[in-house]
Amino acid sequence: MHQPRREIEVSGPGSVKALLNRLDLVSESVLVIRGDELLTDDVRLHPDDVIEVRPVISGG
Repeated sequence: MHQPRREIEVSGPGSVKALLNRLDLVSESVLVIRGDELLTDDVRLHPDDVIEVRPVISGG
């Protein structure tokens, strides 16, 4: 299933955790990616970063 694309601008530097809180997302339910790097909650974001947030998909 294809997720809709949404772009937002976030002012000021912050952490991945702060971004997910602002988006009302739980860190265990998504992957946060900058370029080809998977980011953890404590990573600091920079004003010019382009971040992709993808849902975690588990198979069974």
